[in-house]
Amino acid sequence: MRKILCIFIMMMAVTSVSMASEIPLLGNVYNRQAVSLNGEWNYIVDVQECGYYGYRMDPLPWGFFKNAKPNRPEDLIEYDFDAAPTMTIPSDWNTRDERLFFYEGTVWFKRSFNWHPTEGHRAVLYFGAVNYEAIVFVNGEEVGRHVGGFTPFNLDVTQQLHEGENFVIVKVDNKRHADNVPTQIFDWWNYGGITRDVLLVDVAPVYVENYSLQLVSLEGRRLAFSVRLNQAEANREVTLRIPELKIKKTVTTAADGTATVFFKAKPQLWSPETPKLYQVEIEMEGTTLRDEVGFRTISTRGKEILLNGKPIFLKGISMHEEKPFGGGRANSAEDARTLLGWAKQLGCNFVRLAHYPHNEFMVREAERMGIMVWSEIPVYWTISWTNENTFANASHQLRDMIQRDINRANVIIWSIANETPHGKEREAFLSRLARQARSADTTRLISMAMEVTGASNYHNRLNDNMHEFVDVISFNQYIGWYRDVNDAAKMTWEIPYDKPVIVSEFGGGAKYGYHGAKNQRWTEEFQENLYRENTAMLDKIEGLAGTTPWILKDFRSPRRVLNGVQNYYNRKGLFSDNGEKKLAFHVLKAWYEKK
Repeated sequence: MRKILCIFIMMMAVTSVSMASEIPLLGNVYNRQAVSLNGEWNYIVDVQECGYYGYRMDPLPWGFFKNAKPNRPEDLIEYDFDAAPTMTIPSDWNTRDERLFFYEGTVWFKRSFNWHPTEGHRAVLYFGAVNYEAIVFVNGEEVGRHVGGFTPFNLDVTQQLHEGENFVIVKVDNKRHADNVPTQIFDWWNYGGITRDVLLVDVAPVYVENYSLQLVSLEGRRLAFSVRLNQAEANREVTLRIPELKIKKTVTTAADGTATVFFKAKPQLWSPETPKLYQVEIEMEGTTLRDEVGFRTISTRGKEILLNGKPIFLKGISMHEEKPFGGGRANSAEDARTLLGWAKQLGCNFVRLAHYPHNEFMVREAERMGIMVWSEIPVYWTISWTNENTFANASHQLRDMIQRDINRANVIIWSIANETPHGKEREAFLSRLARQARSADTTRLISMAMEVTGASNYHNRLNDNMHEFVDVISFNQYIGWYRDVNDAAKMTWEIPYDKPVIVSEFGGGAKYGYHGAKNQRWTEEFQENLYRENTAMLDKIEGLAGTTPWILKDFRSPRRVLNGVQNYYNRKGLFSDNGEKKLAFHVLKAWYEKK
């Protein structure tokens, strides 16, 4: 067990692949002393990036990030943030400005704010997510860059801030590139902008950077607590309290700024039926971090998934991070409660948060509601498998996904990929990610959404060399949508691995309110029949431990262009984009009631 926690601590210490000024991620950021920078930000659309590059594509020393003002009547300055329109942050520009619905490129954002520093403390600028590349400037000085649209990052801006009025400017670029993660082609909307919360966090010079509190053994209810400081400092005392359990443990950091303790306790176990969370306090030198933490174990036994040592069937649904009404990037607790409420109506105890890490509100609200979570990084379709920078990007996203949610009891699966084509380069890439995830966290399962490539007439045999690196065999199949639905009753499945099976996607499209015969595509009756035939087929799969059909609600996608039906929406949702239930909803709900 000590080895497990030491590995976790080392993972927390890995340096960022971005600029040096991006510091390791602050854990539990919402319970720290912070000022929100959400609200109205001025923005300038910069199609040719003239605010950053000169006409010969050389970086400008006097770009838009300087927020310059004319000092004399004859001064030429061809931009003015204060005269520019405003956009509410967090949000996406695609749904906030109708001119930018399809836009992919650079938009500059600027926010002025007053800052009154605490003497001797440091200031950390935290972004929940920016899609896709962010270059951040404070008072005209570049403070860091981040690449990746769905994971948080933070920057130490102590030296750039001063008493009184300050400004932050962010150059946001959501252009797609072949070497990105995700790559150029993906089946969801490329929402650009500062899509999650922005916080300015006040921390002491030496502070608790992150921690892990886990139930590591059911026998005797053995817990493990590990902590890491932001710098290597020995002999710092950190106290853990769980008042309801009458637990108080004080640890002293070693020379590397870390400490670990194991102890016994008898907490009520977290489960979908009883999603018990305990108030937790972590104190160092007068600063206290508070959290809500649940305790559970997740494991496998042959083809079974065990929650707290008992078999459980994962009654799931896949979800995109899109607002429940009208599209746009979901980014609030209210969005999360609405979407997860729809999943609960289906009878779900599990959600697959596809195809990237969703916002922290989604994970925490699911935990409170008793919903288990599959969390995924956007290694999606055809990645640049041999590009080391691409791997570093994926690795960075995996690390930050795990670090942010390491203490969330409901997260039971880390997923490293979706529908990736087989090949040696892909296997080398993904096996490295699998080993990284397992080294960072041995208290959760590892999976990935595979493709069935061994189909022969009506027999499907899963054959993927990645099987040895995952704990759960998951695969996507679309019989009834990309193959005749009448084939479902004839299909047989062979999964030649003694591991649990999750069918991570199945389904088909229907436009809400469009009715007709069950063999008429796009009708609700077609989707209803598809679900009826598929659930009957899935009942025959040996070792089936759960499903996450595709998908909870209709979502925007530029790949779905059929006028009058799709209108740039993927229509595979069981709910319409306005929250209306389609007929297939009732089929899946009834099936789950029998599980």
